[in-house]
Amino acid sequence: MKSYIVFGCGKFGSSVAKTLSELGNEVMIVDINMDSIEEIADYVTTAIQCDVMDQNATSEMGLKNFDAAVVAIGTNFEAAIMSTVLAKEAGIEYIVAKAINNRQALILKKLGADKIIFPERDMGVRVAHNLSASNLMDFIQLSPDYSIAEFLCPVTWTGKTLKQLNVRNKYKVTVLAIERGNNDIQIDPHPDSALQEGDVLVLLGKDEDLKDIEKITS
Repeated sequence: MKSYIVFGCGKFGSSVAKTLSELGNEVMIVDINMDSIEEIADYVTTAIQCDVMDQNATSEMGLKNFDAAVVAIGTNFEAAIMSTVLAKEAGIEYIVAKAINNRQALILKKLGADKIIFPERDMGVRVAHNLSASNLMDFIQLSPDYSIAEFLCPVTWTGKTLKQLNVRNKYKVTVLAIERGNNDIQIDPHPDSALQEGDVLVLLGKDEDLKDIEKITS
């Protein structure tokens, strides 16, 4: 079990905090809005109403005790900056920060954030990909070049094994999992696994190679 502190109780921050808590971790969430804190209090270990710009208030949080921090403040960039600085100065090993644009991302990165995320932008990319391809079930961009995509098994692949298809060498993608009906999920499937009609393939690869798979499935 790890301990996390989440700065910001908006939709994104609340979702992160609740999920971390559901996964069995200790979670403290901090926000300046008391109503937001009261709404999430039952879902996390600790919920504190606090202005991160108030040095006296933040000094009592025990920031050095957390394994990681999530800066999820989107409306007040000054508060996001201060939260990042506080987490870094406390020696928190891993800091994830939310940014709205590249300028914010650059600043937060320079201040010590280990990972920058763009929730709105990333979701927009995901939705656009899902809409543009009929057999694309889901799409998650990992970097400018690599993504994870879920495709409905092509008809021409049905009944064949991964070894027969030679997916990795021929298509330059990795099959991470096969999702089948009744919640049957095969992680890192065996090369001799035969594909069935209706299977969903979870693939990792370069965007250009995933686009080639998209052409096969459409």
